[in-house]
Amino acid sequence: MAKAFASQGDLAEKKISFTEIGEGLYAFTAEGDPNSGVIIGDDTVMVVEAQATPRLASKVIDRIRSVTDKPITHVVLTHYHAVRVLGASAFKAPQVIMSQEARNMVAERGQEDWDSEFQRFPRLFEGHESIPGLTWPTTTFNGKMSVWLGRRRVDIMQLGRAHTAGDAVIHVPDQNVMFTGDIVEAHSACYCGDGHFGDWGGTIESIRAFDLDAIAPGRGDALVGRDAVNGALDRTRDFVESTYRPVARIAARGGSLKEAWAAVRAECDLKFSDYAIYEHCLPFNVARAYDEARGIDRPRIWTAERDRQMWDMLQS
Repeated sequence: MAKAFASQGDLAEKKISFTEIGEGLYAFTAEGDPNSGVIIGDDTVMVVEAQATPRLASKVIDRIRSVTDKPITHVVLTHYHAVRVLGASAFKAPQVIMSQEARNMVAERGQEDWDSEFQRFPRLFEGHESIPGLTWPTTTFNGKMSVWLGRRRVDIMQLGRAHTAGDAVIHVPDQNVMFTGDIVEAHSACYCGDGHFGDWGGTIESIRAFDLDAIAPGRGDALVGRDAVNGALDRTRDFVESTYRPVARIAARGGSLKEAWAAVRAECDLKFSDYAIYEHCLPFNVARAYDEARGIDRPRIWTAERDRQMWDMLQS
């Protein structure tokens, strides 16, 4: 490999924030690392996103214990990616919830994704020895399901494909707050390597229709207030569309992946190069956009070997 992935050199510890975004609702954020969410019900707690390892999950648990001693009974996973799900065992929750499509993706490509992300994110996988294996849900759903935490209703919904085919969002109606997973980011690049560019913008507009008071995004700071929410929705959509447009032009004339890479850099560097994980995401985003523009609807499976081949091609 000509040089390492940008994420392999990202070894500095991140500052953790634990922000209340509604009554009994918290966003666990860490300067562009994967976020988690916390929903406190009458007697129990639901966690959204499990982190990459039990070691990282323990940091979420520590923050939960700073505000409540109620038991953690539910873990909801917005999609299947390893950095989101492999810490689930630490919560010891009886219920682990995913969409059925997300579970299908665990079965189809979960191990390959784990292997791929393990080589790309060494810091996030510190303590990986404690991961017991792939995370499987105890409960799946199609479309929508509701969980009652006492009198607090939590709606878990599929609003459309975006970051993956199995994306779910979690809405708490009594506070009009949503946990979006990686469909929405805050001053962080979108990872589009398993994404659906053609659907992503419409899914964002479905989120906007809730007229939300706050969002806990997949990465980046919590978004509190309608101006912050709508600004992040606009910027996320701009990121996705600015990535796909130049690739589609190159693919339409039969250009190469490397030409698409250069075209995206020309379009996106000025606007987004200061976003968290931008350099890491860019090659995977271009490769997926190039496939989609050539008619490949279901993202090809990323493996550690395919990662290296793609990166070497772009560097040659």
